Amino acid sequence: MDNHKRAWTYVLIAAVFEVVFALGTNGSEGFTHLGWSITTVLAAAGGIFFLSLAVKTLDVGVGYTVWTGIGSVGTVVFGTIVFHESLSPLKVACFVLIIGGVVGLKLTSRTAPAR
Repeated sequence: MDNHKRAWTYVLIAAVFEVVFALGTNGSEGFTHLGWSITTVLAAAGGIFFLSLAVKTLDVGVGYTVWTGIGSVGTVVFGTIVFHESLSPLKVACFVLIIGGVVGLKLTSRTAPAR
């Protein structure tokens, strides 16, 4: 796997950690539930670690934006499933726009210059 594909794989892994982090933050209820609290801290560390690997190759602006975009959409989807949060048609439309932006950034990204 070339570095560019590997970097995008790292972004996707980091985004999964981001979703778990966000859901864990909600589930921890202010870090008062030990299991959710530990999950939150580990997921935050995992997300940052994999994002740091990705931005060794990708532009940081692109990598970070895609990471947070995927994390945001994933959090809404799983927040709706796990915590029964509301999901209106307007929310769905806004998240479709975010997904479009993420796809656009992916399609227009380039490999960052060697550091």
